[in-house]
Amino acid sequence: MKLFYKPGACSLASHIALRETGKDVDLISVDLMKKRLENGDDFFAINPKGQIPALLLNDNTLITEGVAIMQYVADSAPESQLLAPVGTLPRYKTLEWLNFIATELHKGFTPLFRPDTPEEYKPTVRALLEKKLHYVNESLSNNAWISGANFTIADGYLFTVLRWARAVKLNMEGLSNIDAYMARVAARPAVAAALAAEGIQ
Repeated sequence: MKLFYKPGACSLASHIALRETGKDVDLISVDLMKKRLENGDDFFAINPKGQIPALLLNDNTLITEGVAIMQYVADSAPESQLLAPVGTLPRYKTLEWLNFIATELHKGFTPLFRPDTPEEYKPTVRALLEKKLHYVNESLSNNAWISGANFTIADGYLFTVLRWARAVKLNMEGLSNIDAYMARVAARPAVAAALAAEGIQ
């Protein structure tokens, strides 16, 4: 398999899932500005959407969209317990969090990374994100992991997105549950291996 990624970007969540399941995967870095691979090839030839992550399976099937990739990886290795079985409530609680992270957090950060976002709009974006981070912090008050007793693909995704909060200097004061959570996730061997492989702290 090949994972097309950018260090520290949303593709880190898929990378973590792959490491957690112990799957053999080749990492191929993508220059998202130029839409080029490490060797100069056109990334659009791989993924017409031009976005990461993209997972190319050994039979040349391409899966795009991080949430879909993470579910595929988790379901292909049920012993990892990264996603509960179909029909069980814990599965849908994890999917609930995946959707919240994707739509409310991940996309919420996008304006702060775009160079064409008007400066006067950024305080509004920050305020909305900070309010949602308080909800996440409260949700972690009684659980070690975001959707229950087990580390799941939602945790890999949440960890990835929360790393951006400090990068864009959101106000994280008082979010002690998130601080402890980030340390727990970072301490997992698979997560540490993914960060090291991407050359990020």
